[in-house]
Amino acid sequence: MECQTTKAKVYYETIGEGLPILMIHGFNPDHHLMKGCMEPIFKKKSGYRRIYIDLPGMGKTRDCENVNSSNDVLDVLLEFIHTVIPEGPFLIAGESYGGYLTRGIISKMKDRILGAVFICPMIIPSMDERDLPSHTIIYEDRAFLQSLKQRQQDIFRTSSVVLDEYNWNRLKAEILDGCSLADKAVLKRLKSQYAFSFQVDEAVGSFDKPTLFLLGRQDATVGYKDALGIEERYTRATTVVLDRAGHNLQIEQSILFESLVEEWIKRVEEDINHI
Repeated sequence: MECQTTKAKVYYETIGEGLPILMIHGFNPDHHLMKGCMEPIFKKKSGYRRIYIDLPGMGKTRDCENVNSSNDVLDVLLEFIHTVIPEGPFLIAGESYGGYLTRGIISKMKDRILGAVFICPMIIPSMDERDLPSHTIIYEDRAFLQSLKQRQQDIFRTSSVVLDEYNWNRLKAEILDGCSLADKAVLKRLKSQYAFSFQVDEAVGSFDKPTLFLLGRQDATVGYKDALGIEERYTRATTVVLDRAGHNLQIEQSILFESLVEEWIKRVEEDINHI
């Protein structure tokens, strides 16, 4: 499906009926990143309308000539929400850059949001200002790695911390294939104005709905320590730092990922029923 906004024609897919949950992927991939990790959870749960989008310049979202900054992307998302979820409450989940955008959305319309999930969220836009660990490979299946071409091995080694067949297959299907669709010109413009023009955490203030922060101890892309500096603003947050997890935590720690998201859903439902 497509949603025409002022600055982009947004491609999205919806699955299920019920309480909407907006899924926002990270910088460069497409909606398959979120669909790959969330559908195994929500296909077992009725009552949720999952909305998977492609961000401007990524996936199948097109007509992005006027998207030049994260402010513009946020404008697109807010217009998308007002069109596709015109009224009523909804949930939101964001990964990496999608986590940054999620904070922007919460800052603008938190009264409608009943809960949030942050998966390896980008907290600080500038790479130079992030508190990052060194990239460390925790485990590698050397026999399997030999079956990959050298370029594939190089990509795998630089993007992941657990190198085995399961993780490669999911990385390729859910992340790498989507990256190949990105409009590099749009991404270059976004990178030049990556930070919002406003202090997003000050704008959020505090958020008192069930929240989940999932952080990878070996995440050398956005790190985990910076997220610990904002979590107190989310007064109902569960914050977990997982070992054996880099920036692809949802794949490398899939069992714990699914369990923790399921627990978040339970807290959301409990909170709704209590209202």
